[in-house]
Amino acid sequence: MGDTLEFNEIYQEVKGSWNDGRLRFSKQNVVYKSSKTGKVDSIPAGELNMAQWRRVCLGHGIKLGTSTGHIYKYDGFRDTDFEKISEFFKANYKLELTEKDMCVKGWNWGTAKFSGPLLSFDVNDSTAFEVPLSNVSQCATGKNEVTLEFHQNDDTEVSLMEVRFYVPPSQADERQDPVEAFAQNVLSKADVIQATGDAVCIFKELQCLTPRGRYDIRIYPTFLHLHGKTFDYKIPYTTVLRLFLLPHKDQRQMFFVISLDPPIKQGQTRYHFLILLFSKEEDINLTLNMSEEDVERRFEGKLSKNMSGSLYEMVSRVMKALVNRKITVPGNFQGHSGAQCITCSYKASSGLLYPLERGFIYVHKPPVHLRFEEISCVNFARGTTTTRSFDFEIETKQGNQYTFSSIEREEYGKLFDFVNAKKLNIKNRGFKEGMKGKIDEYSDSDDDQHDAYLERMKAEGKIREEGNDSDESDGGSDESFNPGEEDDDIAEEYDSNASASDSSEEGEESEDESAKKKKPKKVKVVKEKKERKPRKEKKQKDSGGPKRPMSAYMLWLNSSRERIKSENPGISITEISKKAGEMWRQLGKDEKEEWETKAGEAKRQYDKAKKEYKESGGGSTSSSKKESKKSGGKKDDKKRKSAGGDKDRERGGGNDSFKSKEFIETSEESSSDSDHKSKSKRKKQSEDEEEEEAVSTPASSEEDSD
Repeated sequence: MGDTLEFNEIYQEVKGSWNDGRLRFSKQNVVYKSSKTGKVDSIPAGELNMAQWRRVCLGHGIKLGTSTGHIYKYDGFRDTDFEKISEFFKANYKLELTEKDMCVKGWNWGTAKFSGPLLSFDVNDSTAFEVPLSNVSQCATGKNEVTLEFHQNDDTEVSLMEVRFYVPPSQADERQDPVEAFAQNVLSKADVIQATGDAVCIFKELQCLTPRGRYDIRIYPTFLHLHGKTFDYKIPYTTVLRLFLLPHKDQRQMFFVISLDPPIKQGQTRYHFLILLFSKEEDINLTLNMSEEDVERRFEGKLSKNMSGSLYEMVSRVMKALVNRKITVPGNFQGHSGAQCITCSYKASSGLLYPLERGFIYVHKPPVHLRFEEISCVNFARGTTTTRSFDFEIETKQGNQYTFSSIEREEYGKLFDFVNAKKLNIKNRGFKEGMKGKIDEYSDSDDDQHDAYLERMKAEGKIREEGNDSDESDGGSDESFNPGEEDDDIAEEYDSNASASDSSEEGEESEDESAKKKKPKKVKVVKEKKERKPRKEKKQKDSGGPKRPMSAYMLWLNSSRERIKSENPGISITEISKKAGEMWRQLGKDEKEEWETKAGEAKRQYDKAKKEYKESGGGSTSSSKKESKKSGGKKDDKKRKSAGGDKDRERGGGNDSFKSKEFIETSEESSSDSDHKSKSKRKKQSEDEEEEEAVSTPASSEEDSD
C-alpha cells in the first residue's frame, strides 16, 4: 500500500448544500480541499481519535473526530473503498475504522446527546440525525420545548428553517430546568453573535467601497462589526476565506480586500467581498483594549498593546492575527507603467485587474477572484471599440466566462508573458508563439505595425477584402473600375471642393475627366440589367388551371396540425412548424410511405386534370392575354418616356430664361458629380430605348432624337 490515498468527488455538507472537493490521506495528515472555495482543511494525524464508516445518502461516508473536539464528515465513498481505507488507518494512524449503522425507523422520540460541536438525536442507541451546532443562528426556549433556528444558505433550493425539541420535565434534578440546560448546551457551541464585552480595538470612519459608505469597524475576539449610518453587519471570523492587500495604480492608495463565504446580506444583495480603501499617508496610534499579558498570551507576539504606523498596515496586521490567515499581495508582475495591476473594464465599469501568484482579482465593481486551478483557458481578443486596446477573456471549468475589456495594448506583452509563465491554457496560443519576437518591440512603441495581435487582425481583414473585390467590381463602383488611379481621383475631388472659390477651373477639369471615365461604365451596367428583364415573366401563373398537388409532408401536416395544437396549448404558428418538422423526421419509414403513396396519387390526378385543361384550350387564352398585356405595356412605357422627355426640355428651357450671363457660362461645368451622373444616365437610357424601338415606331423615335 502506498503512502497516500486520494479520492475525487468527495462531498462536504455546508449549511444544507453539498460542496465537492478532493480528499487525501497521508501519513502526516488528512487534507480536504473544496473545489468551490479553494478552502483547505488539514487534520494532523496525531490528533485523530475516532473514525466511523457510515451509510449515508451519497453512498458511504467517513466521520472523523479529533482530540481538540472537532468533527469532520466526508461523503461520497464507494462500498469497495472500506477495506483499503481501513487498512490504511490501521497501518498509519493506529486507528480502527468502525462501521456505524444509522437509525431509519422514522421515530421522533429519542435521546439528545451533545458531543463536541454536534447535537445527536439517537433512537435505541442508533443515530437518527445530527445537527452541527455551528449552523444554529438562534435558540429560543418555551415552557417544555426548545426551538433552534439555522443560518440560511443561498446555494440550496430547499433550506431547513427551524427544529423544535420537546423536553419533558425531569424528576431527578429539580434545581436545574432541563429546558434551560438544553438551551445552554446549544448556545455554548452555536454560531450566535452576541456583542458582549468590549471590543479589542475600534477604527473610526473607514472608507468602504463594498458595501459603499463609511463605517466604524469594531474588532471583537470572534467577529467583526461594521457600524454605519444606515446598516450594521456582523461578520464572524469563521466566514473569512482570504485577505488581500493591493496597491492602487496611483501609488498613493491601498485596497484591503476581505473574501467572505457565506457573504453578508442586505435584502436581496450579497456581498462576497469587503473592500476598504486607505490613503498611504494616513497614520494612526493604536492601543488594544487588553492587558499586555493577555495580548502576549492570545496573539503570541503577532500584536502588541501599543502600535503605530500607517492605517492600512494596522488594520491588516490586526485582521491577520485575529483571523489567523495570511495576507495575499501581488507577486512579481509589473505592467507597462510599472504598476502591479492593469486598468480595464468589466461589465461596463472601470477597475483594476491584479495578476497574483495563484490567480486573478479584479476590484472593485463587481469584485471578482479567479484561482488558476478553476480556470479552463484564457483568450486574448480584439478590442471592440478601438485597435489601441484588447480584451482579456477567462473561461472557468464551470463554463462561466469573464471578459476584461479596454486593456491598453502596451500591457499585451507583459500580460501574455505572465499567463505563459503560469502555464495557463491559451486559446490562440499558436498565433502568439509565432509572433513572440514582435511582442517586446510593440510594447515599447506606438506604431500599429508592431502590435502582433493587430497584425494578425489586419491579415485576416485583408483576406476578406480580397474576397470581396469581385463583388465590388460587379456592383459598378467607380473606384474599382480603374484601381491604378484611385488615390489620384480622390485627391483631385477633395482639392476642387476645398478651393472652389480660388481655382474653379481646376475643379471643372477634374469633374470633366471623372465624368468621361464613368460614362462607359454606366452603359455596360444598364445593358446587363435589360437582358435579365424577360426572366421575370416566368413568375406569372394561370389562375384557371388546376392546383398543384401537395407533398407528402404537407398532407401529413394538415392532418396532424390539430393534434399538435391540442398537445401543446398556446403554441405559436412558427413553433408548430418547428415541432412538425421534428416529428416528421422522427417518423418511421413505414409511416412516411403511407403519406408518400397519397402524394403520388394526388400527383397523378393533377397530371390528368392538367392534360384535360390544356386539351380544352385553357392554356391558349391565358398566353394571348399575356402577349396583349406585353404589347400594351410597351406602348404605355414609350408614351410616358416621350412625355417625360418633353417635360424635361420645357423645364430646362423655362429655367434658362432666368439665368444670368455669368451663371450660364459656369453652371454646367460647376455642377456636382451626383447631378452629372443622374443626367447622363437618363440621357443614355433614352438613347438606348430609342435604338431598340426604331424598327417598330420610327416616327416617334425621330421626334425624341430631335
